[in-house]
Amino acid sequence: MRGTFAFAVATAISVAMVAGICTAQEQKLTARQIIDAAGVQGGLVVHVGCGDGRLTAALRTCDSYMVQGLDTDAANVRKARAHIRSLGLYGNVSVDAFDGERLPYIDNLVNLVVVSGVSVQVSGDEIARVLAPGGVALVKHDHGLPDTRHLTPDTSPVLPGWTKLTKPRPDTIDEWTHYLHGPGNNAVAHDTVVGPPRRMQWVGSPRYSRHHDHMSSLSAVVSAGGRVFYIFDEATPASVLAPSKWALIARDAFNGTVLWKRPIDNWHTHLWKLKSGPAQLPRRLVASGDRVYVTLGLDAPLVALDAATGKTIRTYDGTKATEEAILSDGSLFALVNDAEEKPDYDGRKRFRGSYNAKFWDEEKRKIVAVRADTGEVLWTSERRVLPTTLAADTKRVAFHDGQSVVCLDRTTGDEIWRSEAIARSEEIRGFYAPILVLYEDVVLFSGGETAGKQTGSWYESGQDTMTSLDAATGRVLWSAYHPPSGYRSPEDLLVVDGLVWTGETTSGRAVGVFTGRDPRTGEVKREFPPDVSTYWFHHRCYRSKATDNFLLTSRTGIEFLDVREEHWIPHHWVRGACSYGIMPANGLIYAPQHPCACYLEAKMYGFNALAPEPEVRNRKLETRNWENRLQTGPAFGQIGNRKSQIENPHDWPTYRHDAARSGRASTSVPAALGRAWQADIGGRLTSPVIAGGKVFVASVDTHTVHAVDAASGRQVWQYTAGGRVDSPPTIYQGLVLFGCADGCVYALRAADGQLVWRFRAAPMDQRLTAFEQVESVWPVPGSVLVQDDVLYCVAGRSMFLDGGLRLWRLEPTTGRVLSETVLDDSAAESDQRLQKYVSWLNMPTGLPDILSCDGRYVYMRSQPFKLDGSRLPLEAMPSGPDADRGAPPATQRADIAHLFSPTGFLDDTWWHRTYWMYGSRFVSGWCGYFRAGKATPSGRILVFDESKIYGFGRKPKYYRWTTPIEHHLFAADKTPPPASQSPDERPGEGDYLVDLHWTNDLPLLARAMVLADGTLFVAGPPDLVDEDQALKTIDAPATQAKLVDQVNAFEGKQGALLWAMSADDGEKLAECQLDAPPVFDGMAAAAGRLYFATTDGKLVCMAGR
Repeated sequence: MRGTFAFAVATAISVAMVAGICTAQEQKLTARQIIDAAGVQGGLVVHVGCGDGRLTAALRTCDSYMVQGLDTDAANVRKARAHIRSLGLYGNVSVDAFDGERLPYIDNLVNLVVVSGVSVQVSGDEIARVLAPGGVALVKHDHGLPDTRHLTPDTSPVLPGWTKLTKPRPDTIDEWTHYLHGPGNNAVAHDTVVGPPRRMQWVGSPRYSRHHDHMSSLSAVVSAGGRVFYIFDEATPASVLAPSKWALIARDAFNGTVLWKRPIDNWHTHLWKLKSGPAQLPRRLVASGDRVYVTLGLDAPLVALDAATGKTIRTYDGTKATEEAILSDGSLFALVNDAEEKPDYDGRKRFRGSYNAKFWDEEKRKIVAVRADTGEVLWTSERRVLPTTLAADTKRVAFHDGQSVVCLDRTTGDEIWRSEAIARSEEIRGFYAPILVLYEDVVLFSGGETAGKQTGSWYESGQDTMTSLDAATGRVLWSAYHPPSGYRSPEDLLVVDGLVWTGETTSGRAVGVFTGRDPRTGEVKREFPPDVSTYWFHHRCYRSKATDNFLLTSRTGIEFLDVREEHWIPHHWVRGACSYGIMPANGLIYAPQHPCACYLEAKMYGFNALAPEPEVRNRKLETRNWENRLQTGPAFGQIGNRKSQIENPHDWPTYRHDAARSGRASTSVPAALGRAWQADIGGRLTSPVIAGGKVFVASVDTHTVHAVDAASGRQVWQYTAGGRVDSPPTIYQGLVLFGCADGCVYALRAADGQLVWRFRAAPMDQRLTAFEQVESVWPVPGSVLVQDDVLYCVAGRSMFLDGGLRLWRLEPTTGRVLSETVLDDSAAESDQRLQKYVSWLNMPTGLPDILSCDGRYVYMRSQPFKLDGSRLPLEAMPSGPDADRGAPPATQRADIAHLFSPTGFLDDTWWHRTYWMYGSRFVSGWCGYFRAGKATPSGRILVFDESKIYGFGRKPKYYRWTTPIEHHLFAADKTPPPASQSPDERPGEGDYLVDLHWTNDLPLLARAMVLADGTLFVAGPPDLVDEDQALKTIDAPATQAKLVDQVNAFEGKQGALLWAMSADDGEKLAECQLDAPPVFDGMAAAAGRLYFATTDGKLVCMAGR
C-alpha cells in the first residue's frame, strides 16, 4: 500500500512537472508570436492583465526588452512576482498593481502594450498616450478597446485572436541622422516639439564620462527610426589610466532601453589631452531608417548594421580607414584615408602633446561614393578635403579643399566648380574643425582663422569670417565677420527661420549678441543680446545646435534662444557631453554624460532625455492631494508591545549606523576575525543594517528586501516592492522602513515582513525608465531618516523637473502625514527662481539624496532644513576675487558642518572630481571643486566620532589637474580651518589646510569602512598599480597588463583584503583575505560582529576567532 501511494505521488509530481514544462513552452511560443506580430524589436513592453506572470516573463524574449506586467488583483501581483523571481529575471521583468483604468506611465514611453487577461477598462486614448511614436498595442479580441481614434488599426493578417493598433509618428518631431543633423551640415532639427526641458523622459547609465582632463568618453550620437546610437567609452572612471572600453551602443529613443552593443577595439586614445577633440570623430556615425553606418575602428571600413540588432549587413569595398561618412538620397559618401603612414592618433605616446597638435596633415584623401543598399561603388575622387566640410544635397557634393570650396556632381564625381580662395585657419588642430553648410541655393563656409588657433576661454573677438557662395556657380555672394563661438570646438553656423545665425558665445565677458543674416545677401535682418542677467562662463567645450524654434547654446548649461521672441531661457542644471554637446530630436533634448564639476549639487548626471512642458499641465501636481496615498497592510496596528521594540544600543539600525551617518558602531569588534556565516542573497546588494537579531539588506535591482537571522545567516523572510530599493532600510520600533523607486515609502513588520503601511510620496503614480529599469518619476531613496520619532524622506529627481522634489515628514508607526515641503525651482522665502542664486559656477542644491541629521538640522547634500521640514533661507555663495577665477572661498561653517557628498552618498563611481567631505559647503567649478578637499577632511569614504574623522582618499597633491591619483588612509581633526584661510587653485599640495594626525599607505582600495570602539576596519580590492609610475611607462605591455589586473580587482575578480587598524595611530592590528570585496560603503558592525555585503551578491558575517 505504501509503495502504491508513493508511486501515485511520484506519478502526480511527474505529471505536474510535465504540465508545467508544457505550459512554460506554450507561454514562450505565445510570447514569440506576440513579439513577431507586433514587429517591435526591443524596448519597453507592458503586459496589461498579467495574471500569474508566466506570459509576462516570456515576453522578454531577449535582452533587448524591458517588461512590466500590470494587474488589478494584488494576489496576482504577488504570484507573478514570485514566479519571475524564481526565473532570476526580476528587475528586467517586473510586476505592479494598477487601478485598471489609468496606465501608470509618462507620455510616449512604451513600445508595446499587450492587453490580455482582464476586462479592459483602459481606453484607446490612454494606450495611445503612453505609447511611443511607432509603438504598437496588441489586444485580445474578447477585450473591447474603446476610443481608438489616435491609433491606426492594422488591417493585414496578424496573430489570430488579436487586434493590432499602431501609434503613428507625428510630423512635428524630427530625427538627427548625422553629427550635424543631416548631410548638409546644418545642425538644425525640424522639430517643433522640442522646448525648454521640464520633464524627464528617461535617464541611462553610467553617471559620468571618465575624466574631464582627457578625451571625451562620448564620440558621436545620432538618432533614426525611434532609436539612438552613440559611441562611448564604458571603462571605469575610477582611473583614467585603465584601458578604454569603447562600444557602439543602441538605445530606444523614447525610453532608453539598451537594444544592443558592438565593441570597438581600436579607437582614438582616451588619454588625448584636455579640450583637444578630436573634432572629426563624430563624423564616423550615421543612421537612417533601419540601418546604421559606422566605422568600428580607426582604420576600419565603413559597414552597414541592422539598426534593430546591431548585426553587420554589409561591409563597403574601398572604404577601409574611413574618416567621415555622410548619407544623402541613398548614396554614401565616405572620406577615406588609405595612406600607408598615418598620424598616430590612437597612440598613447601622443597624448601629452595633443593640446595644440596639428591634426590635419593636409594630404589627399579619397571621396568614395557608394550605393548604400547594394555597396556598388559609384565613383572615387582623390582630393584634399578639409575635415568636417564634406556635405551633400540632392544635386551636389561640396567641401573645402584647404584653399577653395569645391563642388562635385553627386552622380559622377566630376568637378562642377571651384571657388576663389576662401580663408581658413592656418592649421587644423584636434579641437577645431571648420564648417560648410549646404542650404537651399547657397553654400556657407566658416574657416576659423582665429578660432582654429585660440586656446583661451576669454577672447572676445578675432579675425574669423564667414562666406556665402552661390551653390550653382560658386560665386561669392558675401563675406562677413564671424564672432567667436563655442570653445575649443568647431564654431556655429546655423540657418534657422531662413536666416544665418551666429553669436558671440566663447567668452563669458562677451555680451552674447546673436545676429541673423539673409543667406544670399548677408544683410542683417535680426539682432538681439541676452535679455537675462547671470554669470556667463565660457561656452561649454562644444558647438551649439538648434531647432526651427530655438538656438541651443551652452554658456551655462543649455540656453534656449527663441529667435522670434528674442528671449533667452537658461538652464544651468543640465549640459551635454564634452566635444559633442546635445542632440535635439524626437521632441526631446538628449544630454549625454559629462565630466563637468560646475553646479555639481544641482546639475543632472547620466544620459538624459528631457521633454518640454506638456500641452496640458497635470493639475494633480499643483495641489496637495494626500487622499488615497496611504495604504494599510495586514500588519497595521499589529506590532505588539512597542516598549519591547526599543533598539539594542549595540545594533546598527540604519544606513551608516545613525542619523548623522557617522559609520561609527556602538559595539566593540575583535581585530582578529573569521567568517561565521555567509548567505547567498544574489544581485547587487545594499549595505546591511542590523537590529533585533536580524540583518536586513536589499537586493537593489530585484526590488527585494531580505531579512536574515543575525546568528546563523538563515533567511527569515523577503519582500518584493514596486521598484528598486537603492539603500538599506531603517529599523524603528519593530518596523522596517524604506523608500522605493516606485515613489512609495514602506513599513513592514520586522518579525515576518508583513506590510504595515505604504505611503505614496510621489504626487502621482507615474513611471519612466531610469538606469535601465522602470521607476517612478519621483523615486524615494531607500534609507529614510528617523529623527525624534519623525520619518523624513524626499521624493523626486530634480528641483527643476516634473514639479520638483517633495520633502515629507511622516509618523513612522502609522504613515500619517505630518508635513510636505515642495522644493521646486523657486525659493519659498522670496519671489526669485533658484537660478537667481547662481554665484560663479555654483547654485543651491537641486538634487535629492539620503537625508542626514545632527539633531538640529536635516541635511540633503549640503542643504540644511529645519526639523519642521522648511528650508533655511537661500544665499548665493560669495564671489571670488576676480571674474575669471571667481570660485568662492572654501571656508566651512562649524555650526552646520556635517558629512555629505556633493554627488550623493550612493555615488560609487570614484569619479575624479568629487569626494565625500565633512563640512558645510562644496565649491563647484573648474577652480572650485578641489577647494573643499584641501580645506576640510575629505575622501572617497569617511567615518567619524566626536572629535576625529577617519578617511580613505586622495593624497593632497592629487586634488587638481592630475591624471594619476594615489590614495591613503588618514585621521584628521573635525575642527575646520580658520575662516581667513582658503586654498588656491594651484595643483599640488599647496595650501592644504587639513591637519592630519596620521596617514597610512594601504595595499588596498578601501571601498568600505567602519569605526568600532577604537578599531578602524577597512576593506576593499587590492591596490596593484602605482599610477605615477604607470603614467611614465603607459605604453609598456607590462604596465597595460597591470592596469587590466587593477580593473579586474576593482570589479571584484581578485578577492579583497580586510584590515583592522588602530584608530589612535593607524597601525595595523590584523588582516584577512576575503573572497570578494564589499559593495561600496557596504560594511556594518553590531553586537561584536562585522557584517558586509559583497559585490558577488553575498552577505557575510565575521566574528572573533
